[in-house]
Amino acid sequence: MKEIRSWRYATFVGSSLALCMCLIACNTNKPAESGLSAAEARAIAKEAYIYGFPMAVNYQTMYKQAIDTTSKDYRGVFNTVNSSKSVATPEDKFVVTPNSDTPYSYLWMDLRAEPMVITMPKIEPNRYYTAQLVDLYTYNFGYLGTRAFGNDGGTFVIAGPGWNGATPAGVKAVIHCETQFAYALFRTQLFNMADLPKVNKIQDGYKAQPLSTFLHEPAPPAPPVVSWPKFTDDMATSPSMFPLVNFLFQFCPPNSSESALLARFAKLNIGPGQTFDMNKFPPEVQQAINDGIKDAGADMADLMKKVNAFEVSSGDFFGTRDYLKGNYLYRYAGAKLGLYGNSKQDALYFGYFADADHKPLDASKSDYELHFAKEVIPQTKAFWSLTMYDGKTQFLVENPLKRYLLNSTTLKSYKYGSDGSLTLYLSHKNPGPAKQSNWLPAPDGPFYAVLRVYLPGESLLNGTWKQPQMQPTQLEKVK
Repeated sequence: MKEIRSWRYATFVGSSLALCMCLIACNTNKPAESGLSAAEARAIAKEAYIYGFPMAVNYQTMYKQAIDTTSKDYRGVFNTVNSSKSVATPEDKFVVTPNSDTPYSYLWMDLRAEPMVITMPKIEPNRYYTAQLVDLYTYNFGYLGTRAFGNDGGTFVIAGPGWNGATPAGVKAVIHCETQFAYALFRTQLFNMADLPKVNKIQDGYKAQPLSTFLHEPAPPAPPVVSWPKFTDDMATSPSMFPLVNFLFQFCPPNSSESALLARFAKLNIGPGQTFDMNKFPPEVQQAINDGIKDAGADMADLMKKVNAFEVSSGDFFGTRDYLKGNYLYRYAGAKLGLYGNSKQDALYFGYFADADHKPLDASKSDYELHFAKEVIPQTKAFWSLTMYDGKTQFLVENPLKRYLLNSTTLKSYKYGSDGSLTLYLSHKNPGPAKQSNWLPAPDGPFYAVLRVYLPGESLLNGTWKQPQMQPTQLEKVK
């Protein structure tokens, strides 16, 4: 023990007792000794799972795209823009529910040492493009591109927590992220496959560089090398997720609005500076933790009833921290249904998971029609699309036509009713020559479809637009 020197003994004893009490209170590796009941552990586990799931699946994408060089989804190192030179196909599995309208470009940013500078190229006024900025929590903390800044391009600084420098000359805006790593997901509208070379040229114009490089100044010291944990599938579905979330918290300075929440999580050794070890809990608490994770699934099932009844939409699930106002179930649902969904001002997503009779969509049991009256065809300042997904994998559906969506850029190719209405057909088998132009092929089993509306019109934003229901039907099959 070091010399106490001028400290009085009573002060030393008092300080030691205070320290001991703190260590006892903070030692959440012994929940049984702290009086944590199984019921409380179950409730906390559910809450922590709902909170942490988006962080885990976000890390899964970052791990595949920027860390694991052996992954077939690897895109490149941090702080470098990399692009897919075509739209997504059934072979692409880097994220569930991908769109196939806009070739993606990717930029995982390490903001620990200094901000990153992103340059958007100037493009023609009638094409939609965007860079969606996502933090480690999966909040959309900012946007570049058509809606946010127009199509004239520009240079932007993306800064991590704690950076408060002046806006450099020639920079349109500084956008702050509350986490030390962030994702920029670029989308560039593709009009048709003949348009792909133009899209690729635009993608080549997406640039990223450290602020020091942009300013022609010496670079700051490099941040510490991170020992990234390998992502395994059970990290998104079991208590194995909690050590990963604890690891990620080191890059996520605690938000003051979550002090009480993180204090509850700490009772199960979940949160900043915590060490979660399932084996150190007594059996009844271990069971309670597993039950809590199952409870999260039940909450999701209840929310899906509201989704299928059109009582809530994607516009409720994606956005900034301030927009979501602590609704972690909605953030969880967004990550489950469509990770990296846009904020509603950039895009709205209308999911079809059940038909008008509230039965799950299953093309082995029924065929379906989606009918838009002329005045109900979505109004948009960009475009809309209806995309088909396999209900089991959440990926695009392989089919002989290699048709994964129907969208507004090909409106002239569809057949319309005499009243200007549009009916789309969703089935596994071809509905025949008279309807094939309006056919979206489905798997021979469960599926779902997503209607995306980019830069939605006011009626969609204010909720007055009424989403048409998916009607089950029996079509004449081609033998």
